[in-house]
Amino acid sequence: MKRNKFTIVESRAVVIPKDNIDTDQIIPARFLKTTSREGFGENLFYDWRYDSSGARIEDFILNTPNGEGTILVAGKNFGCGSSREHAAWAIADYGFRAVVSSSFADIFRSNALNNGLLPVQVSEGFHSAIINHSKSNNKTTLKIDLMKKEITVEESGDSEKFEINNYKQECLINGYDDIDYLLSNIKEIEEYELYKASSL
Repeated sequence: MKRNKFTIVESRAVVIPKDNIDTDQIIPARFLKTTSREGFGENLFYDWRYDSSGARIEDFILNTPNGEGTILVAGKNFGCGSSREHAAWAIADYGFRAVVSSSFADIFRSNALNNGLLPVQVSEGFHSAIINHSKSNNKTTLKIDLMKKEITVEESGDSEKFEINNYKQECLINGYDDIDYLLSNIKEIEEYELYKASSL
């Protein structure tokens, strides 16, 4: 699946401030019936978006105009629970490009990066500032600059640096998965192999 390049993303913050959101809440286990990555977005946070009869829960943020954005802001320890990669698939398939939190489960962070979804870990203070700002302004806009490794609250101008593995940063910027990255370096790989062979 072709990935979009990630350089700068600006979007309304879609805030779900609950802590310890686990992978079963992100995508319930009963929807894990396919190995294709497409189609999971429609069931993202299903049990929070719909009631037991399948009717929309109108005040859940994804069912409101405030849920129209590509940057998800969640509480701490996001993506905990089982290691299902489908959680990252569902978030990306829904249309989110990044998730912002003060902490992530390690396996979710890895799955996100492997699927073109950027986990942005910020300090607890900056995280609280985003959430508090969104309470007074439901159109809070965030700007994530992956080249600079920086996230900014557009209305206030407050910004903070974040960390990301240099290899994964390059993959996201270029829209590469791991195989794409290898293919982008095929000339250097072939030259190295020829050099090794000539040295034997």
